[in-house]
Amino acid sequence: MDKDNTVYVGNKPVMNYVLAVVTQFSNGADEVAIKARGKAICRAVDTAEIALNRFLQDVMKKEIITSTEEVETDAGRTNVSSIEIVLTHRT
Repeated sequence: MDKDNTVYVGNKPVMNYVLAVVTQFSNGADEVAIKARGKAICRAVDTAEIALNRFLQDVMKKEIITSTEEVETDAGRTNVSSIEIVLTHRT
């Protein structure tokens, strides 16, 4: 998958990320990945569901990948959950 077709979810309002996903598909992307870590995971799920249910009729979930990443913090290394939701055009 093209790195440009990835939406990284953080602390902004969900609709900002929904707009980013819809824009990617409008610009001709075949697949878009929504990625998030930690507390932003629920925002990533909301982004995918709102995009699919309200804006993108011909798009579906291709795969959902969950994992744990080790990150460096002020207190040392810690594990953080992460999710990647891949959306693709229906065939």
